[in-house]
Amino acid sequence: MARIAFFAFDIAEASQIRRIQSIRSLGHDVVSLSFRRNNMNREFQPDWPNLDLGTTRNKSYFRRLVQIGFGLVRAIRARSMLGDSKVWIARNLDLMIIAVALKVLTRRREVKIVYECLDIHDLLTRSDAIGRAVRTAERGLLAHTDLLIVSSPAFVRAYFRPLQGYDGPVSVIENKLWLGLAPLPRPTAPRRRAKPEPLVLGWVGSLRCRPSLDILAGAAQALGPKLQVVIHGNVHRNALPDFDAVIAGHPNMRYFGPYRYPDDLHAIYTSCDLVWAQDLWQRGGNSDWLLPNRIYEASYFGCPSIALVNTETGRRVIDARLGYTVAEPTADALVALLANIDGDAISATAQRLLAAPADEFRLLPDEVSAALAPVLEEQ
Repeated sequence: MARIAFFAFDIAEASQIRRIQSIRSLGHDVVSLSFRRNNMNREFQPDWPNLDLGTTRNKSYFRRLVQIGFGLVRAIRARSMLGDSKVWIARNLDLMIIAVALKVLTRRREVKIVYECLDIHDLLTRSDAIGRAVRTAERGLLAHTDLLIVSSPAFVRAYFRPLQGYDGPVSVIENKLWLGLAPLPRPTAPRRRAKPEPLVLGWVGSLRCRPSLDILAGAAQALGPKLQVVIHGNVHRNALPDFDAVIAGHPNMRYFGPYRYPDDLHAIYTSCDLVWAQDLWQRGGNSDWLLPNRIYEASYFGCPSIALVNTETGRRVIDARLGYTVAEPTADALVALLANIDGDAISATAQRLLAAPADEFRLLPDEVSAALAPVLEEQ
């Protein structure tokens, strides 16, 4: 087994905790060097060795650059905690800067660097001088990358190959459910809804998408008592400053707050007829290419997804028959779908999802092991 150093942009962020847990489940010894953003899980403390690199904020780019510098200094001073680790996993561009600089400054030539990219930030797709500068910086970091891990193959197909010219090793670890070795039980039958009851549409996860909130509010306004919109997750207040006001303005929209992962997922998804799965906040780039964790979670629990056609999410929903799609990212398009949707068809889709193997939607340790094989096989 190997000693692996994990460079995290927010140690309390749920997906990063899950990734570290998945690597530890393979028997590897993990240490982390991490920032905090105070978006969620503020009280979380890792039960593995962790170096606190400081606190950063969403969108505060100048502050983040300063924090990268301070973080690098702290990492250099505490470099002994890295021990004999020869694999360093950096999650996002900020941490790649620190990992690559630390490798160079400490002359650790034997270290293999893994760049794990779950999102293509909108700075990287801008066509102006700022976008070109950030892409150039990332291109330089990619030259030091021994393995690129992405959560969607579209990131490689649409961005890393054509725009960044990256031709190195790639592994795909999709945003599937991480349940460790003790999977949650799945429902035995689809949710049953009496016809007078409203259709229940869920929005679950990291809540930062302004267009999605507007679309859901528009549908709630148009359909009134025929629709109930239920929302679960962590709200990014910097992106949705009027979130509470929007919810308060629609009696058929309810926000239930953050939830425990994975403990609360069964109750959340089995209480919904459908789930809004599409991310829209970075259209033309990241939102068109990603595969969100919602489609895996919802499908595992037999809840059909709704996505936008001509996006990677929409294509997956269509190809894997995970639910339904809308042709346009508008409230009118969603209303048209929901107003004409057939309850029996929803039940049939839900039953088909529940009949599919659970491993289609949950991440297995073997998948993580295979993804890391290019940098671990020599350890």
